[in-house]
Amino acid sequence: MKVVAITSCATGIAHTYMAAEAIKKICKQKGYDCKVEMQGALGIENKLKDKEIEEADLIVFANDVGISKSERFDAYKDKIKKLTPHAVIQNPSVIFEE
Repeated sequence: MKVVAITSCATGIAHTYMAAEAIKKICKQKGYDCKVEMQGALGIENKLKDKEIEEADLIVFANDVGISKSERFDAYKDKIKKLTPHAVIQNPSVIFEE
């Protein structure tokens, strides 16, 4: 399974990175490919490529604020799971629950 994610929080500091680490860790435990784009105080880091978004089986939005360049995901709405960074940090496996 290929997972891509975008994390961001209101201040763009702690929860952005904590959620990214939680997603990467749970994906590694499950043996899934994973790439996380962080949108925070430093702007967009580890930007997802169009091909990575297209090939993803699951797209996770873990954010409290709007996502920059969200139009990149318009064609893949059926693959998107929207959560808060806090929810992902508390229980990372929530990204795989129905």
